[in-house]
Amino acid sequence: MSAPVLRALIFDVDGTLADTESVHCAAFNQAFAEFGLDWVWDAALYTELLDVSGGKERIRQYWQSLQPGVRELSAMALTDTVNRLHELKTVAYERAVNSGAVQLRPGVLLLMDEALAQGLQLAIATTTSPVNIAALLRHAMGANWRLNFSAIGDASTAPIKKPNPQVYLQVLQALSLAPTHGLAFEDSSNGLRAARAADLATVVTPTTYTALHNFHAALRVLPDLSGVSLAHLHQWHQESQRRPCPHAPSR
Repeated sequence: MSAPVLRALIFDVDGTLADTESVHCAAFNQAFAEFGLDWVWDAALYTELLDVSGGKERIRQYWQSLQPGVRELSAMALTDTVNRLHELKTVAYERAVNSGAVQLRPGVLLLMDEALAQGLQLAIATTTSPVNIAALLRHAMGANWRLNFSAIGDASTAPIKKPNPQVYLQVLQALSLAPTHGLAFEDSSNGLRAARAADLATVVTPTTYTALHNFHAALRVLPDLSGVSLAHLHQWHQESQRRPCPHAPSR
């Protein structure tokens, strides 16, 4: 019996499509300053906070680490403040992206173009917001960027963040594909765990923020996608079907 054919490439966004984290970090700091807070996240702290998926979740986690008593605020007041901070951060991030502060990582666009030319579907599975996705890909791919993707899962559709596989399961359902026909692309351990929990073979391209993560469950770990062709992906995908990748460990 022949192995399943690769039919879709499913990409994470932040860190995977583009090395966005330093720009995100700067946008958080700008939002804090605009809101009148003296919070400053440096690279080391932000690297730790990236263990928490989702911008709002990071703000809440950090706030509670500074003031454990913040839990005693009404849930509505806490949520409203976190939401407002995140709104300010999103505006700052979008402004930075539109100014050219972020570019797609090496090899990403060429690989997408080759996949589309050969009839594969493209999809996005991320925990970031629709606004952030649109800002990045509109700048990188043009106003009609959305037409390149058969399915998009994001923070608005999948509220349970990675490492939970919810967003990947939603995307697979939208594509009407079994996981054996897909290949995921991630940059972090949380993303890898989410993809593997959805039974997707996964290629990882770490950034400086995630270089020390555990990627033993990945199909391949590469510096970036430069020099990676669709032929490589077909070969690696076939290997994964003959010798399934291990699942990422829980922690």
